[in-house]
Amino acid sequence: MIADVMAVILGLWILMYLLDANRANDLVRFVHDAANWLAAWSRDLFTFDEEWARVVFGYGLAAVVYLFIGHAIAGRLRRH
Repeated sequence: MIADVMAVILGLWILMYLLDANRANDLVRFVHDAANWLAAWSRDLFTFDEEWARVVFGYGLAAVVYLFIGHAIAGRLRRH
């Protein structure tokens, strides 16, 4: 469940970025800060020319990794 929440935060930031959400808004700022922290390791991994592609792939990769690892751990815990 924790991995799902992390992925939702990252996905929400991608959506807010693509829809050009108001970054002065407190909710948008909170989601952006949380997503930056969660994707610190993957944020600048890709060097696409388009900024939207860097955001989608950088934050999206973090979301996919968290989902994969989180669900793998949950599956192992369920077996024991």
